[in-house]
Amino acid sequence: MKNTYESPLSARYASAEMKFLFSPDKKFRTWRRLWIALAESEMELGLPITQEQIDEMRRFADDINYEVAGEREKIVRHDVMAHVYAYGEQCPKARPIIHLGATSCYVGDNTDMIVMTEALRLLRDKLVGVIRILSRFAVEYKDLPTLAFTHYQPAQPTTVGKRATLWIQDLLMDLEDVEYQLGKAKLLGSKGTTGTQASFLELFDGDYEKVKALDRKIAEKMGYSSCFAVSGQTYSRKLDSQILSILSGIAQSATKFSNDIRLLQHMKEIEEPFEKGQIGSSAMAYKRNPMRSERIASLARYVIVDSLNPAITAATQWFERTLDDSANKRLSVPEAFLAVDGILDLYSNVADGLVVYPKVIEQHLLRELPFMATENIMMDAVKRGADRQQLHEQIRVHSMEAARVVKEQGGENDLLDRIAADPVFGVTREELSGLVDPSQYTGCAAEQTQEFVSGVVNPVLKEYDSIEIKKVEIHL
Repeated sequence: MKNTYESPLSARYASAEMKFLFSPDKKFRTWRRLWIALAESEMELGLPITQEQIDEMRRFADDINYEVAGEREKIVRHDVMAHVYAYGEQCPKARPIIHLGATSCYVGDNTDMIVMTEALRLLRDKLVGVIRILSRFAVEYKDLPTLAFTHYQPAQPTTVGKRATLWIQDLLMDLEDVEYQLGKAKLLGSKGTTGTQASFLELFDGDYEKVKALDRKIAEKMGYSSCFAVSGQTYSRKLDSQILSILSGIAQSATKFSNDIRLLQHMKEIEEPFEKGQIGSSAMAYKRNPMRSERIASLARYVIVDSLNPAITAATQWFERTLDDSANKRLSVPEAFLAVDGILDLYSNVADGLVVYPKVIEQHLLRELPFMATENIMMDAVKRGADRQQLHEQIRVHSMEAARVVKEQGGENDLLDRIAADPVFGVTREELSGLVDPSQYTGCAAEQTQEFVSGVVNPVLKEYDSIEIKKVEIHL
């Protein structure tokens, strides 16, 4: 349909796997799995439910009769009860016990928690993939000197690989956050309308131990180790806020990377992939715009702002629950996941196809290196008996003049020629050339990079050996 709004997150950016997790099929199949888990657990705890009823429910677990549910919802104006009715139409023997003792949040909230957990696992795998790609890049270019910047002003050199470790470090922190959240994943369980489990206590004739066992059994059948110990009608919306905070963190890391690439592409030092037939500008045919990196920044900005939605929702819930979370949650949570999914696919694609131009990098570095070499030049002259204070003043004067030539006349940096011509330094131009080898000014960058990848990154990646890196194709 071309006459109806379609979210760009679904149409352009998110993967099929992530879109499925937030699809109606995933949602309503999970509802039915939860209803089966509830009925089966109640049967095991002594309620008059038969295996025949359970088997009937299982037969239609994935066969959602959407038309029946849709027509019913027009009448009852309640999505959960419409689907209870539709399921009962398919399972006449089980109809009396479907959703027995439960409230709507039993299927709604537990499903949301399951989907978010599975979506986090998908993002975790993609994070690992990006870290792997960048770690290979870092090792490959660990020895390539490049001009470093503070305040976006030329500073002491680093290496291309060392700079990549900064991107990796951020992603490792994000990976830790994701794993921490996954490590404490749990379900709401069957808590009832205000969290007191009153309906279940009635079903089990006042046996509180069976009420507690019901939560444990449901969690186990759904693949979880536990449920929240207490709740209102819903799980605490603090959980949504925590999870989207993690997604915001991934978006922040990706933005930092994308901004660096955009700046490097402007300097023609490193470029993102560019397709053979890709057009950079409708007017300027020569342009190679960093479109992928710009898209990362654009989607990430959306996620960072979107993370405020569940934070405000968590802060403004009243007592055991209010419904002002629902419409906001339906938008803010899925779209944050879909956006971060698209961001990580873009990140993977860009990182895997980075084009490095060593000659341009060297040219830019050599243009600034004479200024950075002055400390070594001065120390070398002092060793030969020169006056340190006099040398410092002369270097200051020559540096200002050399900088004026570069800035005002557009000329080359002639600082070394000026120093060689000044007898106070007592050094030839050839001798000075030996003092401006870029590799002398990168400190421990190469060693740090190798040790970081070998000692920090690789042990982490080894835990994820089973995760396959898929080459990501981006449709611009």
